[in-house]
Amino acid sequence: MGAIVASVDTDSPELCGPLPRGPVRPGSDAHRMLFCRTLLDTFDPYKPAVIDWPPLDADARDRLVSLPIWDIAVQNEGRARLNIATYAATLGDPLIKKAIELNAFEEGRHKHVLSHLVAAYGITLEPEPQYAVRRDPEWAYLVTGYSECIDSFFAFGLFESAKRSGFFPQALVETFEPVIQEEARHILFFVNWAAWHRRTMPLWRRAFFELKVLAVWLFLIWERIGLARNLGGERQDNNFTVTGAKSVGDDVDVAVLVDLCLAENDRRMGRYDLRLLRPRAVPALTRFARRFMRSRAKRGA
Repeated sequence: MGAIVASVDTDSPELCGPLPRGPVRPGSDAHRMLFCRTLLDTFDPYKPAVIDWPPLDADARDRLVSLPIWDIAVQNEGRARLNIATYAATLGDPLIKKAIELNAFEEGRHKHVLSHLVAAYGITLEPEPQYAVRRDPEWAYLVTGYSECIDSFFAFGLFESAKRSGFFPQALVETFEPVIQEEARHILFFVNWAAWHRRTMPLWRRAFFELKVLAVWLFLIWERIGLARNLGGERQDNNFTVTGAKSVGDDVDVAVLVDLCLAENDRRMGRYDLRLLRPRAVPALTRFARRFMRSRAKRGA
């Protein structure tokens, strides 16, 4: 993976030349240049091994250790890295390939960050499973990308909620912030790649691609419904968001949390070029569901 980081330089042929100016049409070569360069140019070369994890008092450490999310989080990142790297290996476009390889490197680096965090605070992890390569690399990449669109949206709000409530100490929040923002970069890249990808393929293949995307969404919905039903059991499922929400507190005001997720999503996406497409499905569905929710303060009034 070190070679991937070394290859992210402005002298490479794929990165030479200025960014496109003016309006950018989804599916155009200018669009491809913009979303790939946005990911590559905002790369942060931090190293997990040299992160200075802040000391925690006994209460803060106990809250951190008690969260049943660490095995889930480490395994999710390991699985994501493999799925993304496997898809990158199938690509011929050098710029797209370079950007997706960087995405895979960053997912692997998130896994190393989490591994160093749990080691620093004495959190014991279960042995990792053997990660299997999927037979259809594109399917695996789509599952990973759309899954991150769902999980990151809610993770933004959960992270901010934990920050405001003091569940995580401020020093730990600041240390972990780059990882959260990298997830925003990843889903921004993914939704723009998906838009570009579908517009640059033949019409006959696009129909099969749309069916595959629909199947991915149905699979993810079915998976999350099943995981939600099992929250009361002893099993730890690979759903960081659902488990994390329950761990932060059973008394969370869902309406307030949804508002926070929407606000944090807009804030984090607002850092990037406005010509890039934004994730729409999860925020739109959440806004629709929010219309039928009432916060506890309003119910009390």
